[in-house]
This record gives sequence, C-alpha cells and structure tokens, in this order.
Amino acid sequence: MEEDTKPLLVPVEGDESDYGIMNIQFNPEDFKCKRPFHVEPTNIVSVNEDMQRVTDEASAMNKRIHYYSRLTSPADRALVAPDHVLPAPDEIYVYSPLGTAFKVDSCTDGYGKNSSIVTIFMIWNTMMGTSILSIPWGIKQAGFTLGIILILLMGILTLYCCYRVVESRKTIPLIDTSNWEFPDVCKYYFGSFGQWSSLLFSMVSLVGAMVVYWVLMSNFLFNTGKFIYNFVHDINVTDIVPGTNGSTKVICPSASSGHPPQNMSVMFFSGNDTGFELFEEWWSKSRTVPFYLIALLLPLLNLKSPSFFAKFNVLGTVSVVYLVFLVTVKAARLGIHLEFNWFTEDDFYLPEFRILFPQLTGVLTLAFFIHNCVITLLQNNRNQENNVRDLSVAYFLVGLTYLYVGVIIFASFPSPPLSKECIEQNFLDNFPSDDIMSFVARIFLLFQMMTVYPLLGYLARVQLLRQFFGNAYPRYFSILSSLSCSVFHVLTLNVAIVGAGVAMARYYPNIGGIIRYSGATCGLAFVFVYPSLIYVISLHRAGQLTWPALIIHIFIILLGLANLIAQFLL
Repeated sequence: MEEDTKPLLVPVEGDESDYGIMNIQFNPEDFKCKRPFHVEPTNIVSVNEDMQRVTDEASAMNKRIHYYSRLTSPADRALVAPDHVLPAPDEIYVYSPLGTAFKVDSCTDGYGKNSSIVTIFMIWNTMMGTSILSIPWGIKQAGFTLGIILILLMGILTLYCCYRVVESRKTIPLIDTSNWEFPDVCKYYFGSFGQWSSLLFSMVSLVGAMVVYWVLMSNFLFNTGKFIYNFVHDINVTDIVPGTNGSTKVICPSASSGHPPQNMSVMFFSGNDTGFELFEEWWSKSRTVPFYLIALLLPLLNLKSPSFFAKFNVLGTVSVVYLVFLVTVKAARLGIHLEFNWFTEDDFYLPEFRILFPQLTGVLTLAFFIHNCVITLLQNNRNQENNVRDLSVAYFLVGLTYLYVGVIIFASFPSPPLSKECIEQNFLDNFPSDDIMSFVARIFLLFQMMTVYPLLGYLARVQLLRQFFGNAYPRYFSILSSLSCSVFHVLTLNVAIVGAGVAMARYYPNIGGIIRYSGATCGLAFVFVYPSLIYVISLHRAGQLTWPALIIHIFIILLGLANLIAQFLL
C-alpha cells in the first residue's frame, strides 16, 4: 500500500546531472516494469486460439500509458506508470526479433536478462551465415595478402557503421525512441522515402539470403542423396574432375580443361548399371533437386507463425563450430601450400594483390551485416552501458572466425598439383561427395537451413505485407481481398520467393555472386549511406558538424557506392 500512495512527481536533492528537465528523478529499477506491454493478439504465439489473449482492461491501460508518455519529454520520467496500474505478469508481453510476442515471467533490472557473454555470442551466431562458405573464394579473388587486409578493414568499417546505427536513436530529441528500430529512425529523418527505401533494401537482404539458402540446400541435398545412394548400393564412384590422391582428397570441379556435366562420374562396380543411370537422370544438382525442395519448403512458408523453427537456432552455432573443426582437421592432413608471388601469376599460385578484390568486399558486406537487427539484439543486454564493448567483441570474434576459415582453407589447398584458382565459391564443393566429414557438414547445414528458411520467409512476409495491408496473415479465410491480406497475397509472395530460388539454383548456382550482389546492394543503404547521413544530419541540427566529420562520412558513402558499382564491372 505504501508504494500505491507514493506520488509520481518526486522532488529530490542531489547531483544536477541526475535531474530531468523538470528536476525530477525516478527509480531506475522500476523503468523496465513500466514499459508499454500490450501487443496485437495476432502477434502472440503459444496461446490457445480460443482464449482472449489480452483483456480489455489491459489494452485500455496500455493506451493510457502511451498517452501519458507523450505529455513530457523522454528524459523526464515524472509520469511513469505506478506499479498498481500494471496488469498481472501473465498479461505482459514483449516483442521478439522475429516479430512475434512472448510472455514475460517477471521484471528484471535493466533492459533485458542476457549477460554480456550471451549478447556477444548471440550477435556472433546471428552474423555467422552462409558467407563463411565463400570467404576462401573471396580471398582467392582478392589475393592472399590483400584478402586478409580487406577482411580487417571491412570489419572495422562495418563495426563503426553498426555503432552509428546503435547510437542513431539518441540523436532524436523529445521523442521516446526506446522501442524504435533502425527503419523507424530512417522514417523520422527521411520521411516516407526512408520508410519505403529501408523496406526495399531490407527485402533485398532477406530475399537474397533465401535465394542463397535455396542454392545451397539444393547442393547439400544433392551431395547427401548421392552419398547415401552410393553407400547403400556399394558403389565406388569417382567424379570426372581433376583432384588429388590419398586419404584427404581435394577436387577441382571448375577445372578450366573441359566442363563435364554436373552428374558425370566413373563407376567402379560390377552388375547392371541401369539403376545408377536412372538415379543420375532423376537426381541432378540443377535440373531436378531444386524442384524437389518445393514440396517440402513451400508449405512451411505458408504457416502463420514458424516460431517452432526458432528452437533450432542452436544448429547455427553447431554448424559453424563443426566447420571450424573440419577446416582444422583437413589443414592438418593437407599441410600448408603457399608461395608469395606479389604481382605475377603462375600455373599453381596467385598474386598477392588482384584487381578482382571488390568481389571479396561485396561478400564481406553481407558477411558483417547485422545492422537491421542489432538494436533488437542489444536491447536484451542486461548492462546497456556495455553495448559498444560487447558489439566490438562480437565483431572481433566474427572477423577472427572468417579469417581463420578463409586463411586456413586457402593456405592448405594443395597446389601443386591443383591451382589455387580451383577454390570453389562454396569450399565444401572442393571435397568429393563421398568424403565423410564433408557429408556430416552438409547434413548439419542442410537441416539448419531448412529450419531457418521458413523464419526468413516469415520476416519477409511480415515486413512487406504489413506495410501494404496492416497485417501479415489473413485474420479469416479469404481467397482475395483488396482491403486486407488474403491467402492469395501470402501464396503469391511465397511462390515468387521460391521461384527466385529455384531459378537461381537452376541457371545461376553461384553463391559467391549472389552473396556479393545482394550484400553490396543492401549494404549500400543500411551499412554505408543511412548511418552516415543520419549522423551528419544530427550533427548539423545540433550545430556541431565539422568539416572533418563531413568529409569522413561522405567518403564512407562513396565507398559503399563504389562497392556496389564494382560488383557489376568485375
């Protein structure tokens, strides 16, 4: 009862730095509990469909809290809602990064429950994606020495731009931005253009990732099926491509001397080979397998909420750890094969600096891309004052992982007898389908991607359809409606996304190319242009803009533009 009667406006004495605009203090321990709690019922998961999920009283109180929060500036906490007006804990929800909402069991100090170590590895796990498979290829395109330099420089540059994203909400005065994401900041500074352009580039990053996933899933499913078929039928098959001999075999599928069909192989077994030829006809990496995935993944994309698949996110960490283990074992068996040719190229080695280096910068833009969701991840950090430190440590670990995998694969690639040019855009393709360790890696990655793919599709659907119709899934069954989202709209979007993946897997199965194009495109906006422009505009409005700051950030914008243009020239 004592707390119920405690007034909201509490004049106190103390250090001036602790005062709000009206010289009023608030108890920071209560701040977390008194944030707005109500969410739309359609976004709440794991609740019985037949039950009323949020009571009318809770909804009305939420509107009252929002109203009072507008009466004073965000720096002034005088009108923070007291504890006695808040609903029961079972009616308090918070948004997850996937756009759904989950119950909060109890309030905690600070913004979230995660410690710094958990936050660091959440960012690391989120950033570590399919790009790691193309890092050795990117180093090959740039040259060994220049490739290492570019990974370090791009890591530093993208970290700085990510820091500017994190700080962007603080540049907006007199508005409560505690629940804002970066697209909201873009909308504040650039109006409807910022809103729709951020949506466009966000869709490019999501659809680009889904296309890469489809190409890789087709690749992994093909090699997995081939391994299982050969093992079951006791078939010893050798691909018709150059390769090394020995227990750790490395192959060169893209050998310049001839381009055999993707399924062609030499068989060493006795008996009728009709069954094997039939298998090769119906199990093709580009002609059939991409279409087989439609039957499995298209129905999953149409689920209202794929939150079930979020439980398997730990597979991402397992896959990356296993890839690092695989790279280490292979390198130990193959040894180091390096020869430093600074400006010349021979049959087996590459120069240290190559003109094709923008292909690596395009890949790295996506490899270090987390700018569209970093605010959400850091909001869950228990100690907000450590956000910059934790973000920096996470970027350091990501860069270290990329460097380790890229350098070790490039250095241990057996040349001679093979040329470094043989390093594939997916370095697992340099190991034959009957390699046991590569088979396990493909199984891990295939299952992980099949669980992440519906989540990416859900994010794309939420971002796009909610902008046009206000909701991302029909509230009632309707085939076509011009006023709200319908089954037709959901199905059309999902078919278009799947069609793009199938087309790329069929006609352009080059994940390095897809990654660098999509990375440079979405990175232009989210990594280079918007963070720099917002910072410059905020400094200008505050009267603190200096020529060095202006020149540096214009240079960053020009780097992003040059990075995008170079992808189409090289």
